[in-house]
Amino acid sequence: MATTDALLARLTVAPGEAAIFLDFDGVLAPIVERPEDAFPPAETREQLARLVGRYALVAVVSGRAGDDVRERVAVDGVVIVGSHGLELDRQADRWRQQIADFAGAAAWPPSEIELKGLSVAFHFRHRDDEAAAVVELEAIAEIARDEGLVARFGRRVLEVLPPVGSNKGTAVRHLLEGAGLTRVLVAGDDTTDLDAFRAVETMEHRLRVAVLAPESPAELAEHAELVLGSTGEFLELLRKL
Repeated sequence: MATTDALLARLTVAPGEAAIFLDFDGVLAPIVERPEDAFPPAETREQLARLVGRYALVAVVSGRAGDDVRERVAVDGVVIVGSHGLELDRQADRWRQQIADFAGAAAWPPSEIELKGLSVAFHFRHRDDEAAAVVELEAIAEIARDEGLVARFGRRVLEVLPPVGSNKGTAVRHLLEGAGLTRVLVAGDDTTDLDAFRAVETMEHRLRVAVLAPESPAELAEHAELVLGSTGEFLELLRKL
C-alpha cells in the first residue's frame, strides 16, 4: 500500500494540474450538536488560502446552501457549490418551493429541521433513541417519495431533495470538464460523498480521502485511497499539500 507521502505526491508534483474537492461538515468543520455552530478552525482557513494560491482549483462541495458555506469558509478563491451540487442544475430550482412546503408540513421538531434552499435535512443527532427516530423519519421519507422527491439517510440525518439526478459527483465532473486537470483530491465523510468519490475513480492520479466517524458509512473507506479519523487529522494532511 502506498504511503501517505506517496499518495500526496500525486498532487504535489504538479499542483498546476490538480484540483481539490472538499466536503464542509466533518471534513473542514468538526461535526457539532447544532449545524449553525459549525465553522472551520482558523488554521484550516489559513491552509485553504495557501492552497488557493498553489493549486489550479480548490472547491468545497457541500450539502449546505452555497451562501451558507461561503460565509463559513470566508476564503477568497475557493469555489463553493452547495446543496449537493443541485445549485449547478437549472432544473432543481423549480422544486425550491415544494421543498420548503414539505419542510413546513413535516411532523418533526422545527429546531431539528434545516432548510437548505434546494434540500431539507431532518436531524436526529439529539435523540436518545435513534432507532425510534429512524422509524419516524422513515414515515417522513415515504411521504417525500410519494410526492416525487428523493429521500436518503446520512450521518444521523434524513435529507429530502429534488428528483433531478444531480449530486456531488455531477458537481465534481462539471468543475473538471474542460479544465484540463489530471490530478485530483476528494475528501468526504458521509454517504453523499460517495458520488464525488465515484466521479474520479477512473482518474489515474487520484486521492480520495475518507474522514471517518463512528456513524460514517463503511463503503466510504472501501472507495478511498486514504482513511483518516478526524478533522484534526485532515488539517494535518492539508499542511502537507
